[in-house]
Amino acid sequence: QVQLVESGGGLVQAGGSLRLSCVASGFTLDYFTVGWFRQAPGKEREGISCISSSDDSTYYADSVKGRFTISRDNAKNTVSLEMNGLKPEDTGVYYCAADYTLIVQAMCGGKISQSSMDYWGKGTLVTVSS
Repeated sequence: QVQLVESGGGLVQAGGSLRLSCVASGFTLDYFTVGWFRQAPGKEREGISCISSSDDSTYYADSVKGRFTISRDNAKNTVSLEMNGLKPEDTGVYYCAADYTLIVQAMCGGKISQSSMDYWGKGTLVTVSS
């Protein structure tokens, strides 16, 4: 079965850290550009960090730059998002997505329809309390 499954969400105090994981099954994730998207309450889902399949180049939204780190573990067919210095505005449902053809700027940049991306997970909830 082809799927992406996110894990690692939870409740954390402001300033804390979480590590999210996106595990793929049924396909090889290292051939795909992978992105983390966040949907905050009452807001549209936005791309916050993406990693390429070819050279592991990365993209970070300004709101998370310097605090979040995206990485791959091809042996585990996993992409992770290390989140440090969490703020209440980081609260939301975090989704991972994978696409075979998009580059990181296209995937995370907000100009490509998210519904056109190849695979999506169901999300994991992150709540940051103040």
